[in-house]
Parts: sequence; C-alpha cells; structure tokens
Amino acid sequence: MLRPLLQLLVAALLASVALIAYAAYRINAQGDLDEQRPADAIVVLGAAQFNGTPGGVFEARLQHAVDLYKAHVADYLVVTGGKLPADRTTEAATARAWAIAHGVPADAILGENQGRNTLESMEGVAAVFREHGFTSGVFVSDRTHMLRVIRMASDQGIVAWGSPTATSPTDLEGDRRAKAIVHELAGLAAYFVGGGRLINDLESSTAP
Repeated sequence: MLRPLLQLLVAALLASVALIAYAAYRINAQGDLDEQRPADAIVVLGAAQFNGTPGGVFEARLQHAVDLYKAHVADYLVVTGGKLPADRTTEAATARAWAIAHGVPADAILGENQGRNTLESMEGVAAVFREHGFTSGVFVSDRTHMLRVIRMASDQGIVAWGSPTATSPTDLEGDRRAKAIVHELAGLAAYFVGGGRLINDLESSTAP
C-alpha cells in the first residue's frame, strides 16, 4: 500500500512542477510579444500613484500607451484603477491627467475608476466597451502581467492583444521580475481555481 501511494505522490509532484514550469514559460512568452495592431481602444492597467503622480511602473505603462495612441493604434485610450483608502485620487484619474499632459485629447480618454485589482479593472473595462460598442483592445501593462491581463480580457468577451511596455522597473530589475513571476503564478492559479474570484484575496491593483 505504501509503494503505490508514494508513486502517486511523486507523480502528482512531478505534474505540479511541470504545470508551474509551463505557466512560467507562458508568462514569459506572452510578455515577449508585442501584438499591437489597429483596435477600438488602447487599455492601460493602473499601478501605484502618489497623490496624482504615477510611480515608476505606472509611468512606464502610461508612456507606452500614449505612444501607441500617437501612433494611431486606436482612437481611444481607456484608463483603469481605483484607489486605496488613504489615497486622494484614483489610478484612473492620475492616468487621465498624465495622458492629457502628454498630448492625448481629453475627449479621447475613457475609463473605469473602481477596480482594486486586475479582475475588477477588466470587468470595468468590459462595461466601458459595451457602453461604447467596442469589441477589440490593445492592452498595456508589464511583460509579466500580460498573460493574465489578456486571459481576463478575453474571458470578458473582448478581442484582446497585448503590447507590454519595455521600460517597466518590474521587468528591468531581476529581483523584481522574479517576484512578479511568482505573483503572476499565484494570480493565475487563484483565477482558474476560483473562477476569477479568489484573485481578490491575493492581489491589489496597486503595484510599486
């Protein structure tokens, strides 16, 4: 009885390791793709902001999203993200102000300002898309974040492509990238196991 049980445990362990390795490969593979193409909107995911000033990760995302807008990838920019209890403003409001200051017309910017994590932001983006009759979007975030973003957007019925920023500190600093990959592995596991709901217990949309 003991030997078959040990064999089963070893097989389960090997399967788990293989699954984690495959997920890590997919995170990196999606992050290496720039799928930018004409779409209904460019969607930029929120991150940490400080009283209306975007942190380094957020600014890298915003710069790339604005560059895509100026390259005429889409006529609209969708900003996302709510705020923490002590914040004076939302990530979406910070993104809107930054984009306007960098040449995006105010009437070309749409957004959701309630999302506290990636899933809630994707649900808010889906509502914006339905309201405006959009069906496709180019999504901007960090390289390690793109796989989960694209999957969640697709599950919301959006035809989604990824265009990650190449200048995020999360991707350029080795220790932060490693932590981000572990975070994404946990986030993906929670999303699939919990049908998209357990993610709320593991993730805040506010990134450093």
